[in-house]
Amino acid sequence: MKIYRKFSITKNLKCSVIGSGNWGNTLAKMISENAQDGILKEKVDMWVFDEQVNGESLINIINEKHENVKYLNGVTLPSNLVAQDNLKACVKNADLIVFCLPHQFLPNICEEIKNLIKPNARLITGIKGMFVNPSGIELPSQFLEKKMNRPVGAISGANIAIDVANSEFAEATIGAKTQDERQIWKDVFQRPYFSIRSVTDILGVESCGAMKNIVALGAGFTDGLNLGSNTKSAIIRKGMAEIIEFSNHVFGNCVNNSTFWESCGIADLVATCFSGRNRKCAEHFVKTGKNWNEIEFEILNGQKLQGVLTAFEVYEIIEYFKLQKFFPFFTRIKEISLKEKAPHTILDLFI
Repeated sequence: MKIYRKFSITKNLKCSVIGSGNWGNTLAKMISENAQDGILKEKVDMWVFDEQVNGESLINIINEKHENVKYLNGVTLPSNLVAQDNLKACVKNADLIVFCLPHQFLPNICEEIKNLIKPNARLITGIKGMFVNPSGIELPSQFLEKKMNRPVGAISGANIAIDVANSEFAEATIGAKTQDERQIWKDVFQRPYFSIRSVTDILGVESCGAMKNIVALGAGFTDGLNLGSNTKSAIIRKGMAEIIEFSNHVFGNCVNNSTFWESCGIADLVATCFSGRNRKCAEHFVKTGKNWNEIEFEILNGQKLQGVLTAFEVYEIIEYFKLQKFFPFFTRIKEISLKEKAPHTILDLFI
């Protein structure tokens, strides 16, 4: 039986998702479930970079077997979720567009679709990353807003993709400027197992998600050193302090410190430091001595390791403004990642 939420303003809107990694596909799965319940138009398009998996097209596998065997293996996808290889066709008639792919791919994506999106289409990003130049930082919502010339919201939270895809309870935070936008996106994403809170602080929602993977590297280093939860807790505390300090330094009054106590903040950081891919890869880095490219190839099955890239990007700002003494944790993560310092030297920060 379809469930129509009372007074829903989204039931005649079409939603498309750009990106099909484990988190992008998980968001698309929840959106499609809501579409089946009458919250949105039933067909949900998901743009997929097609590749061969055991000699078969990943797009064909998703559409015929309703499973993303590469990024969400074992999870049954709704039949109304349709994988598309044509990016332009995916967004052309969409009223709501969700961006969820590695941030480094955004510039080319935007160039391809910016003139095709409907004038009144609403956009949101589930991307966790940042764009850095020597004098500043742009978060994905800022980049998209500038390129697309329209408001862009953000969604982030303590969300390990495979757990959410398997309908384990989780929560997330949406940042959007207006009450209407926040309600629309809440209707799009909320499920019985996926609770949504919303705030007006878009940059606050994104900033912890952008930097949490740096802290997760530190957590992984301690796991690689066979240290326990006490040590990891100290790493999380120190990392969170620098995330807040760095966000205030870069964005000033544009972020609200209370946002860091939402799911997009401390909860996301804790989940990532215990279960995320960056933690896992950092542990492997310490135990094997392999380089990051080797580790990414061996462990991530085609996904990208964001933590190391983000650590280097954040350090560019720290170095440019000569802020090393204010951000010793971020500086040390960069040094260990480049093998300039040994992993155990992360503990020197607490002396």
